[in-house]
Amino acid sequence: MATQSAAFTKAVEDSRKLKAKPNQDELLELYAHYKQGFGENFAKTSAPSSFNFKEKYKYNAWKEVSEKGTSPEAAQKHYVELVERLKKSYGFEG
Repeated sequence: MATQSAAFTKAVEDSRKLKAKPNQDELLELYAHYKQGFGENFAKTSAPSSFNFKEKYKYNAWKEVSEKGTSPEAAQKHYVELVERLKKSYGFEG
């Protein structure tokens, strides 16, 4: 597990306070960068069933970030930047 920066921890909290739900692509991007930023090991994750479409999309989004060689620190930075963009797009209750 990677050490989470204060900015990453705050962005995780802020992501839960958006006034509207982000679209599916944005949610997948958040998920993938959260998992990578948290330092979870993708290689130890088993692929979901082909019939579980939601989990398959999440798995593939994380796989893409992991296979690019994105470090936990880079994933955290991207996550923080994405949450800041989403706050501007969707509004923020905080």
